[in-house]
Amino acid sequence: MIYSVNIALLLLLVLTAASATFLVKELMSSVFILGSYSFFLSLVWAWLGAVDVAFVEAVIGAGLGTVLFLITLFDTAPKDSRLRRPPPPLAGVLGLPLLGLLLLLAANDLPQFGDPTSPPNVHISPVYLQNSYADTLTPNVVTSVLMDYRAFDTLIETVVIFTAGIACALLLREPGS
Repeated sequence: MIYSVNIALLLLLVLTAASATFLVKELMSSVFILGSYSFFLSLVWAWLGAVDVAFVEAVIGAGLGTVLFLITLFDTAPKDSRLRRPPPPLAGVLGLPLLGLLLLLAANDLPQFGDPTSPPNVHISPVYLQNSYADTLTPNVVTSVLMDYRAFDTLIETVVIFTAGIACALLLREPGS
């Protein structure tokens, strides 16, 4: 059962990505397909147990990203909404499947999902669980990891999202204002 759900979600991701990239000829259709791709990706994250990442993907990717693309499309002329694509280069058509196969082969060396003997579970997690309160005086381990151990990473992620929002606001403003 679990394997079939994983395969179904993977096929939905590949199908929506290929549809948005190769099959549709109108930008509006491509925007909606990319929004559905982001939604399916949030389902994958939720299925893998990363609910926080799934929530962010659903809100930012499927929700806000789709809305910003639609606002941009509504501000363009109808003649600009048709896609004119050159054929994909032969190196890309041959190289991407090869890269995918190499990544699948490399994935065999990764530890099994949920393996309690994997290096992160043996070496890193116990340190956080044992030293979190003493190091940070924060009773919640997840909060201490995000806001104390990974504070710079969280700050930079916030700056990236803020910068993207400002860039979208500047691009979508009325001319002359």
